[in-house]
Amino acid sequence: MRMMIVALIVLIGLGGAGSARADFDAGYRAYQSGDYETALREWKPLAEQGDAVAQNNFGFMYSEGLGVPQDYMESWKWYRKAAEQGYATAQYNLGIMYAEGQGVLQDDKEAVKWYRKAAEQGYAKAQTNLGIMYAEGQGVPQDYGMAVQWYRKSAEQGNVPSQVNLGAKYGDGTGVLQDNVLGHMWFNIAGANGNKMGADNRAKIEKAMTPAQIAEAQKLARECMAKKYKNCGR
Repeated sequence: MRMMIVALIVLIGLGGAGSARADFDAGYRAYQSGDYETALREWKPLAEQGDAVAQNNFGFMYSEGLGVPQDYMESWKWYRKAAEQGYATAQYNLGIMYAEGQGVLQDDKEAVKWYRKAAEQGYAKAQTNLGIMYAEGQGVPQDYGMAVQWYRKSAEQGNVPSQVNLGAKYGDGTGVLQDNVLGHMWFNIAGANGNKMGADNRAKIEKAMTPAQIAEAQKLARECMAKKYKNCGR
């Protein structure tokens, strides 16, 4: 029961203080209204001055072709500038570009490198993708135990794909002792968070469980959600 997620590139609106903040916010409002050319015009001076968030957003615009022709090489350039400043979102996005071979030669080891940098800062989506790399043996030796560790860190932050992946690991017993109750718990949580794959796998795993086990798993899921996904299980 192996599950992967689609890694999405995300634009996040942040900014500094004073006039720089005003310029950033003006760009962000323009972006939200669909005026991408104005957003780029407002962000360009900030990006050129080294603002990591503006650089990341510039990379996003080139990646998606918003306000400019799509250009993966230009996107990679701006993500790299922000990532080298330690900005986790850009590190995650740069990892995606290496994993997909967008603007650069495809390189799983480089993808892992940048996912890890973001993951170690607590960036949940990077933790999920790093877990996938370990599970698949892409860019690192295959290690299900490490995959579970990263999925758990992400799942505990509420990342739904990692909740599904963690349920799958408990369901098939890779990287962790096989446990249908805990598998059901994580699938149930993901399903409650609107994930169809979680709900579908919850239904599948129930076929191998007793009514008492299902009741226990449901109780654990309720408790886990009440605790904001921390220290879940038995």
